[in-house]
Amino acid sequence: MISYFFEDTDFIFKSKVLTRKWLKLVAESEIRRIGDINVIFCSDNYILDINQRYLQHDYFTDIITFDYCEGEFLSGDLFISVDSVRENSIEYGTEFPDELNRVIVHGVLHLIGYDDHCDEDIAMMRKKENYYLSLREVL
Repeated sequence: MISYFFEDTDFIFKSKVLTRKWLKLVAESEIRRIGDINVIFCSDNYILDINQRYLQHDYFTDIITFDYCEGEFLSGDLFISVDSVRENSIEYGTEFPDELNRVIVHGVLHLIGYDDHCDEDIAMMRKKENYYLSLREVL
């Protein structure tokens, strides 16, 4: 089950049903199943606190993924800074909903096991993001 939460933000997420359907398709395409995924939309300050408290990182980021997967079931917490996603959409010249969907699928790809620590991994992650974003368009 995919659940949505909001911390320290007035953001309203209107695409819950479509996003659940889309992420189920992503999981099935990667031979996985949706377990319990919490998507927590929050502010920059909230995600900074999470980053400092649990990862000992002192910087802002658009997403932090905590992986609780077991076997084929994808489970975890996706903390998404709506503030950072907005800033990124301006910086990259994208629409906010498109950038938000990219960040959401990025987190799910981490749960699947993809990483982004080296150039090769980053290229694969971007390729997967683009592919799954294109599938969302046809739902």
